[in-house]
Amino acid sequence: MASFFLRWLQPMHPRDVHEPHRVATSLELLFDLIFVVAIASAGQQLHHAIVENHLFDSLALYFMVFFALWWAWMNFTWFASAYDNDDTLYRVMTMFQMIGALIIAAGIPDAFQHRDFDVIIIGYVVMRTILILQWLRAAQSDPSRQGTIYRYAIGVGFIQVGWIFFHFSPIDFSTYIFVLLVLAELAVPFFAEKYGRTPWHPHHIAERYSLLTIIVLGESIVASFNAISDAFKHHAIQTELIFLTIGGVVSMFTMWWMYFDRQIAGRLNSHQRTFIWGYGHFFIFISIASFGAALAAAVNVITVHAEISHYDASMIIAVTLVMYSVSLWLLHDLHFLTGLGKWFYPFTAMIILAIPLFIAHVGYCVFVMSLVYGLRLVVSKWLFKSDSVELAH
Repeated sequence: MASFFLRWLQPMHPRDVHEPHRVATSLELLFDLIFVVAIASAGQQLHHAIVENHLFDSLALYFMVFFALWWAWMNFTWFASAYDNDDTLYRVMTMFQMIGALIIAAGIPDAFQHRDFDVIIIGYVVMRTILILQWLRAAQSDPSRQGTIYRYAIGVGFIQVGWIFFHFSPIDFSTYIFVLLVLAELAVPFFAEKYGRTPWHPHHIAERYSLLTIIVLGESIVASFNAISDAFKHHAIQTELIFLTIGGVVSMFTMWWMYFDRQIAGRLNSHQRTFIWGYGHFFIFISIASFGAALAAAVNVITVHAEISHYDASMIIAVTLVMYSVSLWLLHDLHFLTGLGKWFYPFTAMIILAIPLFIAHVGYCVFVMSLVYGLRLVVSKWLFKSDSVELAH
């Protein structure tokens, strides 16, 4: 009987921050795939909002939904990096967190169509309740960090009560309250870690972020490909669609290349730098997901099934590309490049924003943007190779 419970309940000892060859587990990869379902659902709603010319009305909703998804993923990822003991109870509790993520995904359409966040809040409560229990369990096996761990558990629980109270109370759940609760969420890890760093693994964390980047890129490719495939089935093959397809693939390949061109784990060695890097990825993930939704909307524009113009579709795509580039530049490239190399990416970002002013059709515009985007990467590696290689090593 004792051996049976030992398989269920192993001590949740802190992981070794210098553990060699630490990689993502198959459970973490499964967890990421569950989140892609939710991100894809949000992307579909953004796609419809762009096509129906309701982007500005839906943009705040998209940011709110994406934050809920991203923040739930963040909390699981950093906790797992520090305390994943892979016993039976840990796996079962992770399964319930996945169920919470699926509940959130099921509530996304209602959030966009009726501004009804009831289902999303319920899914969020499920995920956060399990997270609190995980923290309390870790506290029993890591007495030296109990102060930090209890700050996490109390902070998460207190803010979760805030989400429930402000959402279901007669008080109007305004954008200001949402922003206030978001700031409180972001503050919990910052203040908890100040009193003692949890034993997260830098290389493991860097890999977890890179894997989600690949998965979100893949989801965006699938979303845009489905739209293009559907267009080819119901319309004659159009030259503009072919150029849009090529431009989309080149752009996403370049986005992948840009992200994985640097080894960033070695820079996650300070409290402030790590938080900026971890939080800053919100804009990387949301820009990738938005780019896929915008590409799918561009297909509708070309096939005359959208209420927005070619110029508007082109500008939306350009803005998502620039958002991704600027975020990556601030979080990665700015630390590796020197001299003119530091300012080459922002300069070319302005060129990308200007392209829609000169090319009327979105398919050709995306193709030209992708050429500029790709050439920028190739030229920067050629011109500034010595600086970047020296600093990277």
